[in-house]
Amino acid sequence: MQYVDGFVLAVPKKNLDDYRRLSKAAGKVWRDHGAVQYVEAAGDDLKVKFGVSFEKIMKVKKGETVVFSWIVFKSRKHRDQVNAKVIADPRLNKMMEKGPMPFDMKRMVYGGFKFLVDA
Repeated sequence: MQYVDGFVLAVPKKNLDDYRRLSKAAGKVWRDHGAVQYVEAAGDDLKVKFGVSFEKIMKVKKGETVVFSWIVFKSRKHRDQVNAKVIADPRLNKMMEKGPMPFDMKRMVYGGFKFLVDA
C-alpha cells in the first residue's frame, strides 16, 4: 500500500516565488531518489463555511497563505529509504545553507500516512 508524507505550512505571500523555487529543487531531489509524486499547493479557497479552516489551524497572519504539500511513496519502508537518501544528498544541504527559509519551520505541520483509499 502506498504511503504519503503530508505537510502544511504558513508562507508569507511575498515569499511564494522563493518557496516555489526551493520546492521545485527539493522535489527534484525526492523524485531522483524514488518518490512517486511530489506536490506543493498554495491556498486559494480557504474561507470555508464548514469545518475548521486551514487558516485557523495554522494561525495565518496577515500577508500569509497556507501551503499544503505531499510526497507519495510505494510504502512506508520505501519512504524511509528515500528520505534517508534525501537527507544525505548534498543538494538538500546546499539548499538549507542558502540563507533563511521562506517560511517559519517552527510552524510546519508534518506526518506520515497510510493510504486508506486510492480511487
